[in-house]
Order: sequence, then C-alpha cells, then structure tokens
Amino acid sequence: MQAVILAGGLGTRISEESFIRPKPMIEIGGRPILWHIMKIYSAYGIHDFIICCGYKGYMIKEYFANYFLHMSDVTIDIRNNTVEVHTQKSEPWRITLIDTGQETMTGGRLKRVAPYLKGDFCMTYGDGVSTVDIGKLVAFHKQHGRQATMTAVQPPGRFGSIQFDKAIVTSFLEKPDGDGHWVNGGFFVLSPDVIERIEGDATVWEGKPLESLARDRELEAYFHHGFWQPMDTQRDKTYLEELWSTDQAPWKIW
Repeated sequence: MQAVILAGGLGTRISEESFIRPKPMIEIGGRPILWHIMKIYSAYGIHDFIICCGYKGYMIKEYFANYFLHMSDVTIDIRNNTVEVHTQKSEPWRITLIDTGQETMTGGRLKRVAPYLKGDFCMTYGDGVSTVDIGKLVAFHKQHGRQATMTAVQPPGRFGSIQFDKAIVTSFLEKPDGDGHWVNGGFFVLSPDVIERIEGDATVWEGKPLESLARDRELEAYFHHGFWQPMDTQRDKTYLEELWSTDQAPWKIW
C-alpha cells in the first residue's frame, strides 16, 4: 500500500519556522517531522510514499535526493571523483515527489497525484504525529468496504483544568484531553474513487469531498483514543521537541 502525504502548504501559523522552510521540513530531534511521519508508516510495512510538494518543495526534493549520503559513512576521494560507502542506515523507501502547485488546496493536491496511485491508499497531513495503529486502521477500512476511513481523535487540551467542589478548588489537571468532541485527525485510508469528488486545484479536501462522502454514507470513522499531536504553532513544536529529547515520544515505535 502507498501513503500520500500532503506537504505543500504555507504553514502560516508557524511562520517563525516556515518562513525559511516548508512546514513538513521543520525538525523534531534533528529530523523533519515529515521523516517522523514516514517512520510511523514504515514501522507498519508501508514504504511507498507519494509526497505532495508545493511551497518550497525543492527543499524536500533536495533532502531526499541526498538522503542516502546523509545517512551513510563514506570516504570521498575528490581527486578521483569517487565515493566509497562504508555503512549505510537508509530506509527501504520508494518516494515519489510531485510538485502539486504552491497555491493548490488539499483536495487539489490529492487530485494531482491520482495518476501515481495503484489502489487503496493511506493519506495524511505532513505536520502531525500519532500512535494510531496503521495496520489496524487499514484492516478496519477493508472490513467496512466504504470509500473512505478517517481517523477521529480528541484534540489535546492546551491549558490545565481546575477541579472544583462548589467554589473550593480540589485539584488541578495538567492539559486534559478534549472536552468529548472528535475532530479530523488525518491518517485516512481511501479508495481511488474519492478522486472523482474533487473538482480541481481550488477544492479543499475537508470541504465538499468529505461532506459528500459523509452525505453518501461512504465515510467511516476510526476512533483513536491514544496520542495525537499536530504541529500548528511554535508551542506545539516545543512540546514535541521536549517529548523527543526526554525519550518520551509516544509515536517513536521504530
């Protein structure tokens, strides 16, 4: 199975970083968050990726073009123009990098990579990590037989919560989970048939395509109760970096 990753947006809410690089290339623990997402899929045996590039997409292409060299121990003989590889630690990935346009919306990016799809596929955003079990997610999609599966998550709380007994404070709860509502957490599994619901570059995937799937009862929710964290702001990046640097990153399953 293939995994499509949307990696072309401007990332305006984290402009401190995205001003100089595409949001998926912002690093957590010295590796782009895009790399972390790919490692999650790879841990479940999915090694074939289609990356939807856009804003500063050349940086993503350059990163993977030089990936083997970066991950290997080498001797470079400049005089003889040779490179001797001693040990290499690169992953068994096949990566298709497609320029889907700088202004293209999420649905339009998916439509642009349609010619490269080989069947049912995974899709997610290039700015969030999770402990969702991809193997169970794919199996769930195949079992229900609808066109689309969306991982539903409860967003993490941003602020601590105060517990009361009348007006008396009894305890504090640090960053509780969401208040019971579920949101789109990405990590989709989709049939190629969903492409027909996308009109063109201006189509937002989260708009008419998902709404039409829901209206036609072709969209099934996979409820994920575990860790899920997007990287929308500098605060989110700092939080993910702290988890990684203290060996508490739940998404590190490799």
